[in-house]
Formats: sequence, C-alpha cells, structure tokens
Amino acid sequence: MKTLKLLSVIFLGSMVLTSCVAEVVVEEDVYIEEPVISLNTVLSSYEIWYVDIERTKGTGEIPFLQKAFTVSFRNGTFFANNNLVGLGNNGNGFGLDVGSYDTFRMNLDIAHDIDGVYELEVTQFADDEIEIYDRVTNTSYYLVGYQRNGFDYDQVFYDNIHYFLQEYETWEKIFTSEFGVLNEFDNENYLKFEYFGAGENFKSSEDVNGIPINDIFYDYSGHYEINDIINTLDRKTLTLDYDSPDNEFFELSVINDNKIELFHPSSETVYRFVGRGHIQFKSAEKGKPTQNERKRIKKADFMKLTK
Repeated sequence: MKTLKLLSVIFLGSMVLTSCVAEVVVEEDVYIEEPVISLNTVLSSYEIWYVDIERTKGTGEIPFLQKAFTVSFRNGTFFANNNLVGLGNNGNGFGLDVGSYDTFRMNLDIAHDIDGVYELEVTQFADDEIEIYDRVTNTSYYLVGYQRNGFDYDQVFYDNIHYFLQEYETWEKIFTSEFGVLNEFDNENYLKFEYFGAGENFKSSEDVNGIPINDIFYDYSGHYEINDIINTLDRKTLTLDYDSPDNEFFELSVINDNKIELFHPSSETVYRFVGRGHIQFKSAEKGKPTQNERKRIKKADFMKLTK
C-alpha cells in the first residue's frame, strides 16, 4: 500500500509540473506586440503635414515629397500643396489630390498619380512629428503635423518666395513710378525665374509689353538671389546678378499671388510685375532642388564665403 501511494503522488506531481510548463509555452507562442496607435490614426490625426525639407537625410529623393510644401492623408486619398500660388485655398487648404495611400503596421504605401508606387516606412518621434523613410534610396523626410486653422500659410509663403517666382513662365512689367532716377532697368519689361540647379536661373527682356510668352526674346541672363530683411516678414531683398559687371538690387514685396513690387533703392524707382503663364506643379520636375543639388548649392555658397 505504501508503495502504491508513493507512486501515485509522484505521478500526480509530474502531471501538475508538466501542466504548468505547458501553459507558459502556450502564452509565449500567442503573445503579439501590437502598436498602441495605428499608423492610419497617426496620419489622419493632423489635417496638414509640413514637409521640413531642410532636415531631409540621404542622397536620393522621393519626388512627390521633394516638391511638396505640405501633404495630407484623408480617407485613403493623398493630397499635396505643391504650389505657393493659392496656398491655403487650393482644395480647402489640403492642396491637390495627387494619389492614394494604404497602411499596414508602420508601413505606408503611396500610389502617386505621376511618380508611381512607393513603399515607405514611418517612425513617429512625437505626437506631431514623423519620419518617412524610403529604403530603396536610403532617404528620410521629416514631417510636422498641424491643423489647418493653426497652420501659418503666410509664413510658408514668405519663407519660400524664390519658389513663388518660379511658378509663372514669365513676369511682365506693368508699372514704373514717375519718381526715381532714370536707370538701365527702366528698359526691362520681362523677368523669367527658373529653378535652382538650372544654371543661369533668371533671364530678362526688353521686348514690348503684351506679346505672346513664346515670342519673348530674353536679352540678358544671370543668377538671382533672395535674402531676408531683419525683423521683416513680408519683404525680401532680390539681387539680379547679370553676366555683365553690374548687378541690380531690389526690395521685393508681394501684392498678391499674381503681382509683385520691386523697389530699386539706388534710383528710388518702384516697379510692378504680374505673373503670366501659371505653372501647376503635380510632380518634382521643377521647383525644389534635389538633395544633390541642395548640397552643391550649399557648397557653392560656402566657397563664396571663404574666398
């Protein structure tokens, strides 16, 4: 009897231990770590995502992000503000419908109407900040989230005036003030601004007013540069660096998204130009420079400073 009782105790004990071990294994097998908040919830929690282009890392580019000032993710539709003309009004502030998107875990698939399909990875750094990473080009873009009523469209506009000038095929002079000293720029009737990295990125013409855009002959060319005026948001400086020894310096003001004013300090003359031939951007063919172009521009600026 004692022997049988002892064997029974050993048998029952081994069953209990085996059962305990089995439960631990099962629990480990079925445990899955899920994100606290889904990527789709993160993307849709802000109406506007500002593309902080200066923080971009990598030598490649995602074309539709390289061009965009803001992007939005709305119920599977991908929106972008690629133009400064109409910024804040186009698409009720969201911009153009430029494609569609889908999410899975922290992966973001964007099907752009022009640039095609991109499989991207998203990392959230804060409630209002994400990184979008393209493994193919090893490039990261950083986006900051805003609601439309709290987003400063004017700040974005004035921070990127050089892109605004590029959004028209040409600018035609419509007004020259009666006051001011006569100078050579009085004869210039058209200005054309091209994107950085395009070599000589501005041209001017003395052709008569009102002719078709394609018939304009540009007499001069060179490089232009825009800089801030300290403690002034709504005015910039514009320097036209002609191939000839002479440069022209102006204070640039924007009257509306089709008209600019140039004040010429050396002669105290005021000029006004209107934009002709608006260019609606939907891809990165023009506008913001690529990553490599940005690096070349910065290197060139550094070389100028060290001379």
